[in-house]
Amino acid sequence: MKFYSTADKSNIVSLREAVLGGMPKDKGLYMPESIPRLPESFFESMATLDYQSLSFEVARQFLDNDIPAAILQDIINEAINFETPVLDIENRIKTLELFHGPTLAFKDVGARFMSRLMAYLIKDSDHKLTILVATSGDTGSAVANGFYRIPGIDVIVLYPDGKISLIQEKQIATLGENITALKVAGNFDDCQRLVKAALVDPDIKKSLMLTSANSINISRLIPQSFYYFNAFRQIDNFRSISIVVSVPSGNFGNLTAGLIAKRMGLPIQRFIASTNINHIVPDYLENGRFEPKPSIQTISNAMDVGNPSNFARILDLYATSWTDIRRAIWGTYFSDDETRQAISSVKKSCGYILDPHGAVGYLGLKKYLTQHRNVDIGVFLETAHPAKFKDIVEPVIQDTVEIPKRLADFLNRKLQSQNLSNRYEDFKEFLLSNSD
Repeated sequence: MKFYSTADKSNIVSLREAVLGGMPKDKGLYMPESIPRLPESFFESMATLDYQSLSFEVARQFLDNDIPAAILQDIINEAINFETPVLDIENRIKTLELFHGPTLAFKDVGARFMSRLMAYLIKDSDHKLTILVATSGDTGSAVANGFYRIPGIDVIVLYPDGKISLIQEKQIATLGENITALKVAGNFDDCQRLVKAALVDPDIKKSLMLTSANSINISRLIPQSFYYFNAFRQIDNFRSISIVVSVPSGNFGNLTAGLIAKRMGLPIQRFIASTNINHIVPDYLENGRFEPKPSIQTISNAMDVGNPSNFARILDLYATSWTDIRRAIWGTYFSDDETRQAISSVKKSCGYILDPHGAVGYLGLKKYLTQHRNVDIGVFLETAHPAKFKDIVEPVIQDTVEIPKRLADFLNRKLQSQNLSNRYEDFKEFLLSNSD
C-alpha cells in the first residue's frame, strides 16, 4: 500500500519511505492511501480468532503487498505476545487493560511492532537507522525497551525534566547501549518540537538515516488498531449492541487508531476523547476552533500535550468536517482533583485500582453514559499499570500498590540521561556531533 501526506495528498510514498522517513518534508503526517473495510465474514468469526491471528488479518490489509505473509506473522507473534483483557468494572462499564506488556503501558504494542518492522525494512541497508522519540512518559519507556539491542538501530529519547514519574524515567534512561536518553529543560511540547524540526532538517538528513517512533509514525499507529478489535472479540454479541469507547487522550494517536478500526468496520458507535486540563480537542469539539496552547503539567502526565500531532490525521479522516468529527467523537476533560476522586471511589466501590490516565478515561465514559442512557456498554482504556504512578495513587487509595518484578528491577538501575536545553540549535549540534 502507498501512503500520502496529510499536508499534500499528491505526496505519495512507499511503506518503507513512510516508516523509515517518519514524517513528510511538508510537515504533514502519513496516512494509508485507503482504509480497507473488512468483510462481514471477518466480524462473524472474530470471537473464534486469537489475538495474533486477528492482528494479522488487520495488519495485512495495509502491509500485504510489502511484507511477506510469513514475515508479517512472525513480527506479530513476537510483538503481540501478551494479552489485552477486557474486565467488568461497573454496570455498563468495562475496561480494556493495555498494560500487560514489558513496560506495563499500552505503547508496548506499537513500539514492539514498529521495532521489528523497521528491523525488517533495513535488513539490507549499509547505514544505521537513528530513531528520535519525544515522550511525556510511557512512549519513551515502550520505545526504549522495544528497540533495546535491535541490530542496526539507535534510539534517542527526549523527555521533559521533572515532568515524568521516577519509574518512567528509569525505564527510559537506564538501558544504555543503543538507547540514548536526553533530559530536556522544558515540557513535552518542547521535546516534540525538537523532534519534528530534526526530522525535516536537510543538514541532519545528510548525515543520519533518521525517523521517529512517536505516534506520528504510521507504523506505530497501525498496530494500535489491533487491540480495539481484540476488545470487541471479548464482548458477547458485540455486533448487535451499542458500544462506545473512552480513550484517555494526549497526542491522540490512540484515538486515531481507534477511528481507523471504526473505518475498517468495527462497530464502535462513538469515541469519547477524555483529556485532563490540556483540553485543546474537547474545546475544538465544542466550538470548532483548534487552538494549541502550552501544555500544563498534571498527574496524568502522558496526556500533557498542548498541540496534539495526530489531530491532523483526524481532520484528514473526516475531510476537515467539524460536524462529522463531532458525530464520531465526544470530548470532555477533568481536573487532577476529579481524577484523584475517581481513583478513590472506584477502589472503594469495586476494589479496582486505576492509574491517573485510566481514571480520566473512566470519568469521561461515566459522564457520557449518564447523558446517553441508550448505550448498552462503554469501554474505557486503562493505559498504564498503577504501579507506574505509585506516588500519586497510593496516597489516594491509602494502600500500597504492588510493583511487578519487571518494574521493580528498573528502580535499582542507575540513570544515564544527558541534559539538553530546549533550543533546537543545541539539539542539532548534539545530533551532528554524534553522527558517524
